[in-house]
Amino acid sequence: MFSFPQVLPALLLASAAVLSCTRPPASSSAAVIAPATAPPAFAAIREDELRKDLFELASDSLRGRRAGTADELRAAVWVAERARQLGLEPAGDDGTYFQFYPLRRLTVAASTKVQVNGQPLALWQDAWVTAPIEARLDAPVIWLPTLADTARTSLRGKVVAMRLLPPRPLPAPKMSLWGFRYILAALNQQTAVLRRQGVAAIMLVADNTAEPQLGFVGHRYQDGVYQLPSMAPPAPTVPVLLLRQAAGAALASGKARVKAELDMNTFIYPSVNVIARAPGADAALRQEHVLFSGHHDHDGVGDPVAGDSIWNGADDNATVSVAMLAIGRAWKQRPGQRSALLVWHGAEERGLLGSRWYAEHPTVPKASIVAVLNGDMIGRNAPDSAALLGSTGPHRNSTALVDMALQANQQFTKFTLDTSWDDPKHPEGWYFRSDHVPYVRAGIPALFFTTLLHPDYHTPRDEASRIDIAKLARMTRWMYATGWAVSNTPQRVGVDPGAKLER
Repeated sequence: MFSFPQVLPALLLASAAVLSCTRPPASSSAAVIAPATAPPAFAAIREDELRKDLFELASDSLRGRRAGTADELRAAVWVAERARQLGLEPAGDDGTYFQFYPLRRLTVAASTKVQVNGQPLALWQDAWVTAPIEARLDAPVIWLPTLADTARTSLRGKVVAMRLLPPRPLPAPKMSLWGFRYILAALNQQTAVLRRQGVAAIMLVADNTAEPQLGFVGHRYQDGVYQLPSMAPPAPTVPVLLLRQAAGAALASGKARVKAELDMNTFIYPSVNVIARAPGADAALRQEHVLFSGHHDHDGVGDPVAGDSIWNGADDNATVSVAMLAIGRAWKQRPGQRSALLVWHGAEERGLLGSRWYAEHPTVPKASIVAVLNGDMIGRNAPDSAALLGSTGPHRNSTALVDMALQANQQFTKFTLDTSWDDPKHPEGWYFRSDHVPYVRAGIPALFFTTLLHPDYHTPRDEASRIDIAKLARMTRWMYATGWAVSNTPQRVGVDPGAKLER
């Protein structure tokens, strides 16, 4: 089934905005043409403007900007209108600031029903279907006390139930989203063993560690799977259900029977990238682009935490979205020799989908993109700390670009850089979790600016009031100064010979 009902009103609004957001105001002031040796226009990056924009974009009124919803489209229109007000050129499709693309979403249908011994289990309260699937079950349940019991009898074609077992190894202490990672790792390890036995379905009862996390983790299962049309749908597999302890108590009796009707829906939703351009000063080099990258979406509305159900995503990633507006303002006032291309990606939180789409369908010639300077979360933690991912091997793909970023920091912003998160052995795998990755895969020099994780990451506590505005301005200046150097260096930065993406 294909449906647009939740996003149609905002799609109409965005369509109207496509018609109106086609050119900057006629009254935009003329740019000051500066020589290549001129310093960056730091005065254009103002804390008051950053604060104002941040509190608007991360406000409750935009409801967390979840990809594939009206709220994400409204946020995109807000970004495009601010870019227009700043006098930035539209650089999206058809002379607009927008590049729409389709998201395919697979969900567990509301018609799904699960019963144990004739007693219904409430979907998303007592039981979670961990992946969308079409299946019918009506069979006795075999309870396994341990995985060793899989060797004692044939389980082919049987419905098997167990208690969820702790994963080995456990997620690293203090790792972000620890409970989610615990459950995901446990499910992956345990179901892999059972699938090899040819079981027909798997029912896992939460252990004491997983039980308190079911509301948060279960929301992600309820949300389903998002993809681009070019991505292969998930391969059919056996149903896996995760149950609360109270709901799963009857399974251990050895006399349980499950009856289930598992259905799934397929929807196509629009998502959108916002693209603006500040032309360069050099008649020839302005055809090349320094691409500043961030994402405007976040996690939307979820189960309340301490009474707050809106994941505002102020640091993740409204900070970079407003930083890019400030960079555009600075470039407009004092252009670099090359042009600045600003791309606000949609659907990053659903799997880097907007940046993947743009890397595959750029609105400028791909060869004109000299470098990508991506930012994600640049407004928290100690005032003088920051990180530059992609600056050390094996993640580094352009030594020349790294040198420019390090020199800009040394000359202007003087952050103490934490390089440990660039280590491929770091448990967070942070390098692979932001929008520079599709560009690296496309063979373009790219870096990732960040001030790293904090306890409010992916919670409703990621609010604009918690952002260090002075640090946000300083990080914005660092990204801008790096792009300024890339823009004004006669020879393009290149990809290092032999560079390849490794984990």
